[in-house]
Amino acid sequence: MSFHIKIILLWLLLSSSLVMADQAELLTLQTATQLAVQDNPNLAQMQARSVAMATIPLQVGSLPDPVISFNVLNLPVNSFDTAQENMTQLQGGISQAFPFPGKLALREQAALYEADAAAQNVTEARWKLQRDVKSNWRSLFYLDRALEITTANKNLLRQFVKIAQTKYEVGEGLQQDVLLAQLELSKLLDNEFILSDARRNVTSRLNVLLNQSAITVLTLPKKVDDSLPVLLAETALYQLAEQYRALLMSQRQVVNAAQSRLDLAKKGYYPDFKVGAYYGGRDDTLKGQERDDFLSLKLSMTVPIFADRKQSQAIAQRSSELMQQKHALKDEWNRIRAQISQAHSNFQRANNQVLLFKTGIIPQARQTVASRLSG
Repeated sequence: MSFHIKIILLWLLLSSSLVMADQAELLTLQTATQLAVQDNPNLAQMQARSVAMATIPLQVGSLPDPVISFNVLNLPVNSFDTAQENMTQLQGGISQAFPFPGKLALREQAALYEADAAAQNVTEARWKLQRDVKSNWRSLFYLDRALEITTANKNLLRQFVKIAQTKYEVGEGLQQDVLLAQLELSKLLDNEFILSDARRNVTSRLNVLLNQSAITVLTLPKKVDDSLPVLLAETALYQLAEQYRALLMSQRQVVNAAQSRLDLAKKGYYPDFKVGAYYGGRDDTLKGQERDDFLSLKLSMTVPIFADRKQSQAIAQRSSELMQQKHALKDEWNRIRAQISQAHSNFQRANNQVLLFKTGIIPQARQTVASRLSG
């Protein structure tokens, strides 16, 4: 194989590798959303909180830990001898507290609702993150195309300036045509500065969502599918949001948790119990007489004698919290419907604008430029 052929093959290999590297570095919309969901720290912290919340129901739904006790009863202080007095005994026992039936279940139920609300918040945060990534990615794609068109327009205007100057120099044009062309070129340069600054800002925002340095260079594909989806009616979108919007599902679970806490507060009027069993061992007497051991059983309960200051106030507190969450749910639903209506209107306007640009403005602009160039 000749030296020249080797050089050509090496150049082809390098060229293909560079093309593959450029393609690998392109940030597609799908890649951007995947990276954001995988690496975004805000989403990660919400997922960690959801995992932590999921461990609470079993904790609050369990009985309190039993208490083991060791006691010395009726020990004479003059001798500290366990065989001196008949009532002296070494006692060991165990006791267990039991909340009134239903209290533990309500505590666990409220915690389950709150854990599910936290999980729904993670879903909502993931959707919002994907929405923000897509919005910034499309803005960046638009700015790249706008800068490309601005560059092409600059070259075109420079031709206009050159033509106007030539016609003016030979006496076939006016000076105002030259000045007008130069002014339009200056406006285009100013617009290029604005677009470049906007691209830097959008790049920074998108890098933050992707958990990257704000100055990381992002290269997007030059072509995407520009077809728009078919939009459902507003009423159909309302129904979908009411059934599947994670934010509404989360708020409903918060309302359910508040209802469970209110039911728990109402059970505060009922007593909690504590039972225990204790075994007391006695030593033989000083004279060697054997003494029997004792078994003691204990039952105690709380007495809610301060109900007006505690239990009643707790019920009032939980009732107000329940009303607060219901109002918050209604407000959230109203806000979501307003967002749907606004987004629906924006989509229709954008769809009409796309159709107008494709069928009217762009073809007319091309014809105008061609006519001006030919003139």
